[in-house]
Parts: sequence; structure tokens; C-alpha cells
Amino acid sequence: MAALIAKRQGFGLLRALLVLLGISVLCGVALGTRKGHASLDYRSQRHRHSGHLSLHRHRQRTGKEGQVLHRSKRGWVWNQFFVIEEYTGPDPVLVGRLHSDVDKGDGTIKYILSGEGAGTIFVIDDKTGNIHATKTLDREEQAQYTLTAQAVARDTNEPLEPPSEFIVKVQDINDNPPEFLHGPYHASVPEMSNVGTSVMQVTATDADDPTYGNSARLVYSILQGQPYFSVEPQTGIIRTALPNMDREARQEYDVVIQAKDMGGHMGGLSGTTEVKITLTDVNDNPPKFPQSVYSMSVSEDKVPGEEVGRLKAKDPDLGDNGLVNYRLIDGDGMGMFELSTNSETREAVIKLKKQVDFETKRSYTLKVEGSNLHIDSRFLAWGPYKDEATIKISVEDADEPPVFIAPSYTFEVEENAPQGTLVGRVHAKDTDVANNPVRYMIPRYTDVDQFFSISEDGMISTAKPLDRENQPWHNISVSAIEIGGHHQDTKVRVNIRVKDVNDNPPEFATNNEVLMCETVAPGKIIETVSAVDKDEMVHRQHFTFRLAPEVAHDQNFSLKDNRDSTASIYVIRKGFSRLTQDVYYLPIEINDNGSPSMSSTNTLTIRVCSCDSRDTILSCNVEPYVLPAGLSTGALIAILACIVILLAIVVLFVALRRQKKEPLIVFEEEDIRENIITYDDEGGGEEDTEAFDIATLQNPDGANGFLPRKDIKPELQYPIRPGIGRPAPNSVDVDDFIKTRIAEADSDPTAPPYDSIQIYGYEGRGSLAGSLSSLESVTTESDLDYDYLQSWGPRFRKLADLYGTKDCSVHDSDDSEDS
Repeated sequence: MAALIAKRQGFGLLRALLVLLGISVLCGVALGTRKGHASLDYRSQRHRHSGHLSLHRHRQRTGKEGQVLHRSKRGWVWNQFFVIEEYTGPDPVLVGRLHSDVDKGDGTIKYILSGEGAGTIFVIDDKTGNIHATKTLDREEQAQYTLTAQAVARDTNEPLEPPSEFIVKVQDINDNPPEFLHGPYHASVPEMSNVGTSVMQVTATDADDPTYGNSARLVYSILQGQPYFSVEPQTGIIRTALPNMDREARQEYDVVIQAKDMGGHMGGLSGTTEVKITLTDVNDNPPKFPQSVYSMSVSEDKVPGEEVGRLKAKDPDLGDNGLVNYRLIDGDGMGMFELSTNSETREAVIKLKKQVDFETKRSYTLKVEGSNLHIDSRFLAWGPYKDEATIKISVEDADEPPVFIAPSYTFEVEENAPQGTLVGRVHAKDTDVANNPVRYMIPRYTDVDQFFSISEDGMISTAKPLDRENQPWHNISVSAIEIGGHHQDTKVRVNIRVKDVNDNPPEFATNNEVLMCETVAPGKIIETVSAVDKDEMVHRQHFTFRLAPEVAHDQNFSLKDNRDSTASIYVIRKGFSRLTQDVYYLPIEINDNGSPSMSSTNTLTIRVCSCDSRDTILSCNVEPYVLPAGLSTGALIAILACIVILLAIVVLFVALRRQKKEPLIVFEEEDIRENIITYDDEGGGEEDTEAFDIATLQNPDGANGFLPRKDIKPELQYPIRPGIGRPAPNSVDVDDFIKTRIAEADSDPTAPPYDSIQIYGYEGRGSLAGSLSSLESVTTESDLDYDYLQSWGPRFRKLADLYGTKDCSVHDSDDSEDS
């Protein structure tokens, strides 16, 4: 009690201290007002807010032990301003008023506003300091604005007070309905769930201010989906409201959830969303066969593995809950039939396990059980999750093919046995009541080479000699065909092994050459040979070796039988030289111990090689010691030079042909002919008088004198030889005309080394003129001197190289190489 009294006294002292502090503050404010300092007049259209005010010059507050505390002067009195959003009145909204303590009311002070929305959303009266909002504000777009106010001299714009920052907050109203941002929703809940099982939680959002009023306080309710589901008003959690909802009866439910603000009271805004709820399956239904007894039949000619029939137990559950496992649990046919489950249709498939016989047993009975693989322990009391059914299978009679006594046969016969040798016998019989006779045959596709034949009573014999080395086993088939009835047949596999006889001589295991150094020492083993035999190699078989009689006394090599089916080759002498003899052939006779014994002579090739001091083989060929049979280096260089020259000629011809745009010989205007012939057409001989006009070969101007040429400008002029320029008679004698042109072309030193237009497509049959091509002039002797081509510049360097002294040097070098 005393403690409680002391605590109350402490609270009383605290209240008294606060009262004294408030009185001192009020006194300071009043004193500041009387002295004419600034005050803040904060107004709004419908609200009047008060806040903590900053003192102007100083205020006194009693501290500890009566100490007077001083607060420095502030030039502004300010607070937060508030404005209601979505205001649609006719006049701008008064946000508040700013006033400086230096303002005497004479209009010399100008108030300036800056910051977010200054001048567009918020305007200030520069004389009174009143701030108005000129536009409708939306708190959801921007909740507050930060502005800066300053008082300046109106005439000089000099700041009278430092700038002061304040905040304008947008006061919220309920103008936004709740929204489900993630709707519509999809949820699932297991069927047969208990009441109150959580399905899912839906959440709505409200853009209004949750800290102011009930604008953002939401309450959830269910509009559609009763009485199956319910929703918690505060959390939005959807829960089941009915027990034992069965998926097999109804699987999907459409639920509508509403979210309302203002705590769900009248006047609040609301929003809705849809929730599709699906009941998921549980194993609450046992499997059930539609019938208790099934009848099936099978023919006795069916082979094991063939299907006899199918049955299926129905289970309305889904997925793994509806899987049914089948098994045979009883019956006299469990050894004759087998059961499997089809993975796609989930049916029980009855198949034949062993072949049935109508004559032996004509009916069988099976009992099948179908049970669920996955059982839910919550529903075990609802009954056993399995069912049984009985299958009765009847055997049908069929005309069966003959049956061989044995499933397969294996016989042996010696190779090289004469034709008609007995191999073995097969036997088949008809199991039907009629017991018809049977005949046999060998399908040719199993014995393509027809090595065997079979008689009517099943005796198999050889049709030709057999070779074990070519084919040690013969796998054939024998068909037994019923005579009468449906002519059914059956086949059996017959494997015939060919027994070996010693009919192949031994031979070397490998036929590689033996490489021997020239400096090999006498008595050294250079090779160990072994043998193989195409006949069967038994563990007691071995081979013996010896030199052939013709080399029994060989002076170079000797042989030693190692008595383990190998032999060693020794060197007898030294001083081998591959220049004298590089290869030696050593015949060796090999014998086996078969019955009868077989032998053969094989030749061992020994090659002499060059070795270093460590007997490492360096070379085994003789090319370095034989003179080369190919061309010399000089001849190869000459051939390459000729190839380069020919390529240069081709390039030069192509370049000159592209540069040639005007005819090389200047013809007078009256010499133009109307009949133009193709220059690459040689014509049909002297009898061909229709291909061209013979008069085109005549050029009176060219025949009477020297023709000026336009393709060259020779720096040196040579006089024309006497007698060359005499005019030819004006006649149509082609022979004289051509001879004149040939003489001019051969004698003119300024002519290029090609004929230019001196091309005559018509030579006649058996013409005495021969070829007029300048290409052949390279190989003919000429008394013309082409050394002056060296002075014509780089464009004629190739011609100078072809027809100058270089050509002669090339021919001289070729002659020297040939000699």
C-alpha cells in the first residue's frame, strides 16, 4: 500500500512538472507575439491543426537546480500541412499560411515557394503567404509533398530568412475498393475431408491509407459456395463446411469471395473474386468385378504366350488410387495359364503358359483376385479393398501337326565322307486320333548348297563330301508333313557336326620378312618360326622343322628344332652386304604328327639391312646405292621454265586480245566489204565456194605497198628489203596473193610475233602453203634478229625473252642435260 502511495506521489510530481513546463512555453509564445515576431497561422478549409511550434528568439526553461536554458532564434514558425484528397470544390483549397517575423505588413516582403508541385499544384500568395492547392490530389498517387518556403525582399530579391522546408500530407478518403490481385484462384482439397479443413487463403489489397480510419480495413465473406465452404472474415482463409464431400458425386465447386472495406460496415467499398475448388481423389472405393463368373475357350493348337481372354475390375477412384493388382489364387489351371496386367487398359490378361491337349484335358478353372495397390488407412473400416471372380476355360479340339520325338537333333559325320554316308534319323508322329502317316523334307533355305538328303522314313545322309575347314557345323531344319487332313507340318532343328581328319599341311604362323643387320655375328638367332594347321589343334599335336633338302648344307643359315612346335634360325657366317645380295630365301620343311602325317615347304624371306653400332636398323632398301633413273635437277628446272614461258605466252595473248579495239591494218573507207566471214571457220576445202567471197582475200592497197600498222610504234625503222615491195598484179590468183603476204610478214622487222589479222580460214585441200601460224615459228630457224625488242620497254619484255637470247640459252641447257 505504501508503495502504491509512493508511486502515485511520483506521478503527481510528474504532472506538476509538465504543467509548469507548459505554462513557461505559453508565456514565451505570448512574449514573442508582443514583441512582433513571426507566428504561424495554419489553416485548412475544414480542419484546424496545431502542432509543436519553434520559438522565435529564445525561451527560458528551468532545468536542474534552477539553471536557465536558452534556445537560439528561429526565423520561421512552421508545421505539417494537411489537405484532403479528391476535393472537387469550386475554389482552390487553402492548405495553410506562412508568415515571417520580419514581415511588417508594408508589402516589402515577398514569399517564394519551391519544391514538389510548387507552381503547378501548390501556389502561394507572395504578399500574405497563403498556400492553396489548385488541383485535385490523389493520395494513392503521392501521399505527401515536400516544399521549401523563403522570404525575400521584394525590390532586391535578397533573402531575408534562410529557406525552411515543410511537408504537405494528402489526407486519405475511402475512394478505392478492395482488389484481388491474383484472382481468379484455383484450389484443391481431398475428398472426404473433415469440416474446417483449410483449402486456401485469398488476400485482397486496398490502396487507401491503412493508418487512417477504416478505409483499408477489410472483411471477407462468401457470396457463393455455401453450405460446402466458409471463409474467415479477418484472414480470408477458405475452409470446408460439410463433411464427407465425395468426389465421385461432385468434383468441382465455384466459390465467390467478397472483400469489403470500412470494416464491413454500410457504405464501404467491396471487391469479389472467384475460386474454383476441385476435390482430389482418395482411395475410398474398393474394386469390383462386373461378373462373378467368366467363360473363356482356347484351341489346343495355340502356342504358349498367346492370349486366352481378358477381364477387368472397376474402381471409380483415379490415378494410383484406382490401380488394381490381379493375381491367380486358386484353380486346376494355374500350371497351364498365367496372368498379366495390361499397363494401358489396366485389364487382367489370361495367357497360355503351356500348350493344352484336347485329348488329355478339356476344361480348366481359375480364380482371380483384384485388389488395390494403395490403401488409405483412414478408410479401412469401409470394407476390404479387393474382389474375386471365377474363370472357366474350355479346350477346343484342333487338327494338330506332327510332333517330333525330340525337340532338336545333333549328329556327327566325318569330313570327306563319300556321298550317301548315313548321318542320323529323325522321327515324328501324328498325335490326332486319325494318326495319319508323315513324310519328311529338308527346306532348301536351310541347306542352300544341298549337302544333305532325307528319305521317307527320316534317314539323313550326305549328298556331297564335307570340308570341316570351310564349314565345321551345318544347321539345317527338317519338316514333318502330315499326309492327309490339312497337310500341317512342323519343323525341328538338326545340328550336324563335321568331324576333323588330318587333310591340311602345316604352314608358317606369319609370313613377315626377317630383317637382319649386315654386321650380324655368326651364331646369333635372327628369328624363331612357328606353325599353324587348319585342322583341329589338339593339345598333343606338335610340329617339327628342318631345312629343305636343297639347302640342307646352306653356308649362310642353319635351323634348330626346339621340339616345342617352334624352330630357331641361326646365322653361320659374317660379312653380309646388301650391295652384294640384299635378300635371302630359306626354304623350311614343316611336318605335323597327325594320321596320316602332313608336311609342307615354306620359304622364309631374310632381308639384309643397314644398322648402327647398337644394331638398330636404319635402312633396308637399296635406292641410295643405285643411280637415279629419273630426270636430273637441271632437266626439271628446264621443264618448269618452259611451263612458265608457255603460261606467259597465254597471258600475253589474252592481254593483247583484250586491248585490241581497232583493226591492226588501216583500210581505206572504200575498201569496206559487205561480205564478212567468221575467222574461226576453216571452211570445207577448196571445193567450198559458198562460204565466203573469194574477193575478200584481195586487198589492192596492201598488195601495192607497205601497210601502216596501228598496234605498234617502233622506235627503230628498218629499210624494207629490195624486191619485197613490188606490186602484185591485180588478179584473183590467191596463191600469189598469199605468197606476197607471207613474204611481207616474214621480212617486216616491225611486225609483232603474231599474225594479228593474217589469219586465213581457207587453206584448201592439199595446199602447198602449209601452216601460216606464228606459233610454230619458235621451233623453226629464222635469220631475223629480235634483240631490238629489249629496247621497247617493259611491255615487250616477255616477247624479248621469248625471241631473244634467253630462248637460245634454254635450248642450250636442254641439250647439255640430254647429253
